[in-house]
Order: sequence, then structure tokens, then C-alpha cells
Amino acid sequence: MVFDRHGSVIAVAQKEHEQIYPEPGWVEHDPQEIIVRTKEVVAEAMASADLRPENLAAIGITNQRETTVVWNRHTGKPVHHALVWQDTRVADLVAEYARAGGQDRFRPQTGLPLATYFSALKIRWILDRVPGARQLAESGDVLFGNIDAFLIWHLTGGTHGGIHITDVTNASRTQLMNLATLDWDRDLLDTFGVPRAMLPEIVSSSGVFGAAVLHATEGVPLAGILGDQQAALVGQTCFDPGDAKNTYGTGCFLLMNTGEQPVPSTCGLLTTVAYRFGAQPARYALEGSIALTGSLVQWVRDNLGLIRSSGEIEALASTVEDNGGVYFVPAFSGLYAPYWKDTARGVVAGLTRYANKGHIARAVLEATAFQTREVLDAMEQDSGIHLASLRTDGGMVVNELLMQFQADILNRPALRPAMRETTALGAAYAAGLGVGYFKDVDDLRANWAVDRTWHPNMAETRRAHLYRQWKKAVERSFDWIDSAEERA
Repeated sequence: MVFDRHGSVIAVAQKEHEQIYPEPGWVEHDPQEIIVRTKEVVAEAMASADLRPENLAAIGITNQRETTVVWNRHTGKPVHHALVWQDTRVADLVAEYARAGGQDRFRPQTGLPLATYFSALKIRWILDRVPGARQLAESGDVLFGNIDAFLIWHLTGGTHGGIHITDVTNASRTQLMNLATLDWDRDLLDTFGVPRAMLPEIVSSSGVFGAAVLHATEGVPLAGILGDQQAALVGQTCFDPGDAKNTYGTGCFLLMNTGEQPVPSTCGLLTTVAYRFGAQPARYALEGSIALTGSLVQWVRDNLGLIRSSGEIEALASTVEDNGGVYFVPAFSGLYAPYWKDTARGVVAGLTRYANKGHIARAVLEATAFQTREVLDAMEQDSGIHLASLRTDGGMVVNELLMQFQADILNRPALRPAMRETTALGAAYAAGLGVGYFKDVDDLRANWAVDRTWHPNMAETRRAHLYRQWKKAVERSFDWIDSAEERA
């Protein structure tokens, strides 16, 4: 996506890439395909608006966090498919580490619980399973990165001088960075068995880091890097403590800016880096992560065949007046915030002969709103801040039925900004700040505007009943898997 100074879209190109499921609970991407697709969409976007490199002020990168790539420094090729953030193959390692000190043993340093979600154990799995990988990692001949680092290395030269960096937001999701020092933690590296030689340098989210070598963008400064949810926080201009946004994408991610100090969570949330602009102090955030929201709609499309396109789910859900007592808990990869139960599995509860595919569709949409309510309740308890409204973004916010139900179950307004692609916009903002294209965050605030507001319109007794039933359904998903044999 190409943006101008006002945050308006000048050009856009997009392509899907393959989702690979080798075994139940395993989710992979082909990093080589991602590089090819990236080069294609960059060229298409530039050509569609007749743009040349000199027309661009800077490039920003945003990416799915936690997704783990290990590649050979000399060939540029991955040693294994990328392990996606949703992948659960390290569940037994999580249990092993938890037995030695509890699920929260690394929270003081990292702000994160032990979970299959983060990168550290994914790296270890690759180093342990790919012949020769560990030796090459110790010598620095194979490199680790989340997708941001892999892209940047390739886009700035690859085997011919590509730079190996990641920003503080992505580093904070590896479970290897210390939140206080903003650097790799020696004790964590030793504990997880990850050689420092394979890790990228940690940099700020905004600043001039290098230049692109692709023909379509040759010489343009690379000046912004943000993990996708932090990029959406920046795109929504949540720069003050207490500002929060919820992104409805593949998963759902609610982030609240907590200022210059990390806030430890006692309610099952993550403490993470929100952003760091240049030499300014880092800003921190509380985050609630929900594994499946938009990807649940894709599952209904691809695995059940109830709809032909994701956009059809609203029409199907609208064929019924309510959920008919049906609740869908999409714990396909376990439950994330605020439960962190990797032994949970998906459950459909409340089925009767009355239920039909419309009720299933409605339950799928309502699951996203219910999970958001759980995370928001935890966030308010951790922070002591009451959210008067919720800023929303992401692909699912075009769904009117979902957004009205979200306002209803939260009992507070849901706001949709005029610019819905806030993740890409946040990366552009970080890049623009890095080269002085934007003067400061006040320039960015001036671009933010509301497109639509949904106000709650549900009786309190109805709201309480629905939420109570949802909680019962969630409990039914707990401990569905209780042994390594069952996971296998």
C-alpha cells in the first residue's frame, strides 16, 4: 500500500499465499513464496499509480508477529517452512518448561506466559529437528527472524549485504528479549537453547535502517518496522496511555497503550512493547490475543462449505434473529488470552434440532465479540482504566451484524475509523516519522477520523444471559487434550 501525507491510499496490490497444515495443530507458510508475492505486489502497486522510486519518501514493513523463519545466510533459503504463530507443535516443550517453574516463569523478563504462541520454542524445534541447523546457528551461518527480518534481509540485498535487523515490537514477541533492557537476554537464550549468533540486531520501530534494492523501489530508505498489531495501534493514533484499539483480522488483538512503563498483567494478558520512535523512550502496551476470528470464517467457508466467500457469512447469520442458543468456541489451537490453555479444543455448544446453518454462522460471528469482551474485562482490571469506547479496525469491521453485537455485548460504542487498513497505515506512519516526512505524532492524529459508530442497544438482562452462557461454553472446551499421546 502507498499512502500520502494525509493517510489516503494512493495505490494498493494484494495476493494470498498458501496456508499449509501438515498435521492437526501444525500451521506453516513457505517463506520463499512470501518473498515472491511481496516483490510482485510491490511492483504492481508502483505500476498501478505510475510511481517511481523517487516518488517515495520511505518504506515501512509490518508483519505477522511470532511466525518463525530460520534461513541460510549464504543461500537465502529457509531450512524449514515458517512455523506460524498459531502452530501448536511445541506444546510438549511448553509443558516441560512449565513443570520446571510454572507457566509464568518468564513473565518478569518478557511479559509473556509460556505458550505455543511465541518464537523461542519454535526456533528450538527447528534447530532440534533440522539436521545440522544447530551447528550452523552457533556459527551464525543460519539466521532467525520473524517475517519482518526475513523480508528486510531480502529486500536490502539478501546474500549480497542484506541487513539482519528486527524492531523492538517484533523482538518483544520472541520470548527472548528483556522488556527492561530492550535487548536479547543471555539467561533466556541459554534456557531456550537459542544461539545469539543467529539473532537479528534489535532497532527502534522508526528510523533510517537501510535502503531497498528492488528495482521498483531501489534506493528508497527503509525507515519503519512494526509488528502488525502494534502497527494498527500506531495507525489508530493511540499515543496516549489508556488509548486502545481492537483489530479484527485472522485473529483478534486488543492493545492498550500503557506509556513508558510496562504494566505486569495478573489477568492473563501480555505485556509487550507498543512502539519506539527513534531515540525516544519505548512505549509499552497490554495486549489480549485471540487466536481465531477471521480465520474461523475462512474455516466455515473452506472446511464446512456453508458459504462460498467470507463476505457471505453476514447474510447467512442475518437469516435468523439470534443464535438460537448455539455457542461456538474456536479453540482450534487452544485458548489464548485470558486463559492460555493449549489443551483446549474447539466446541459447539447448545445444539438442538431447532439449530440451523444460520445459527451456526451467527455463533461464529458472536464468538469474536464474546472473546473481545473477555479480553477487555481483563484489560480494565489490569490497567485500572475504563474504556469509554473501542476503536476497531481490520477486515471484519465491514460486518455490520458483528459490530452491532460487539457494541451490545460490551455495552459501549464501537468506532470504525475512516481508514480501515490501519496496520499498513501504521507502518507508513513509522517510516514517515523516520525520515521526517511527518513532523511528529500530532501530524498523525490530525489524519484520524471516525467513519461509523455503533451504539449498544441491548437490555442488560439479555446481555448478562448471553455472556453467562458463553462462559459455560468456554469451560466445556477446557482440557480436551490431556496427554502427549492425544496431541500426536
